[in-house]
Amino acid sequence: MRLFLVSGERSGDRHGAGVMEEIRARIPGVEFHGMGGAEMHALSPDIHDWVEEAGVVGLVEVLKKYGWFRKKFAETLQRIAGLQPDAVVLIDYPGFNLRLAKALRRRGFKGKIIYYISPQVWAWHRGRIPKMGRLLDLMICLFPFERDLYEGCGLHTVFAGHPLVEYHRKRRLNIQREPGLIGFFPGSRTREIAKHFPVLLDAAQRMKVERPALKFVASAASEKLAATMRGILAASPVADLTIETGTVHTLMQRVSCGAVASGTATLEAAIHELPHCLIYKVSPGTYLAGRMLIRVPYLGIVNILAGREVVRELLQGGCTGEKIAAELLRLSDDSKARAALAAELRTVVDGLAGDGAYHKAAEAMLLTAQAVHPGEADPGQNLPVRPDAAPPR
Repeated sequence: MRLFLVSGERSGDRHGAGVMEEIRARIPGVEFHGMGGAEMHALSPDIHDWVEEAGVVGLVEVLKKYGWFRKKFAETLQRIAGLQPDAVVLIDYPGFNLRLAKALRRRGFKGKIIYYISPQVWAWHRGRIPKMGRLLDLMICLFPFERDLYEGCGLHTVFAGHPLVEYHRKRRLNIQREPGLIGFFPGSRTREIAKHFPVLLDAAQRMKVERPALKFVASAASEKLAATMRGILAASPVADLTIETGTVHTLMQRVSCGAVASGTATLEAAIHELPHCLIYKVSPGTYLAGRMLIRVPYLGIVNILAGREVVRELLQGGCTGEKIAAELLRLSDDSKARAALAAELRTVVDGLAGDGAYHKAAEAMLLTAQAVHPGEADPGQNLPVRPDAAPPR
């Protein structure tokens, strides 16, 4: 079997590597090709590591790299045409991957197209769901409410559960939270550091005025980002702050409360039951475009799943040192508020049923990739085939 996988972000790289390991355990001779990050590349040298360049967020930010993305898109189509894989597995990253699925169908690609980790079109473009039903053979989603949305348009959908829940709960440390230690989790991209870290330092300075005994620790996703953060810190009057690399999940269990940039880290914070507030800032143009497109009342997945603001969201103009300091001082000072928030986070995470998530996802991918289309279907109208519709080849 030959599979071509495409992931453009660190979180997708982690999930791609997880299903690759499960697939290889079942089919040792499977060939993996495609594009991903360091974890996927480590499992197959034919997975090109492009995440550092590809992992940009926001309309304005993407437009600045339009020429680069256009070149990568053409190269990807050429590689798939040459390899003719049994299936293309698209992992999240909808701006690139949904266009890729459409281009493959237009060019008559005969293999299966599988989407792993449903793009959040339910938040910003529900009209795309029927179109996705015509392009894809299988959708694998991480959140239970997504299945009905896709099944309703005839797209075979599997709810696999969220793999991060199982992964982190199994590795939870038996450590106590440290009173007076505040955690900052500014994001995993250079642009996020530039937007968030100065604001977090401002919040720390304000909090030190109110509570001089407080200490702070910031998590860096890589040594490169840590160096950038140290440069910003050097120009700040904040003294009681350390920067750590590679300890994010330990820190989420050590600190008494924290501020977390929107993204996968907010779900990880919820899994670790960390009392926190959610922060995020983008360029003004990206923010205005998002306001026009997004159709859900919250940005954080915990709040979306709960249907209310469990975690305080401080976004764009509201993402200020003053407001972050006020929220973290509230949580730091009130043990009952921290305990109540931790309990609410636990309840939300329990609903994600993460046990065996990579196993379920890999099994669904293999069943679909091995299924034979009944007759010569028009690739432009390629209808989803359920795994039991035909015997494996």
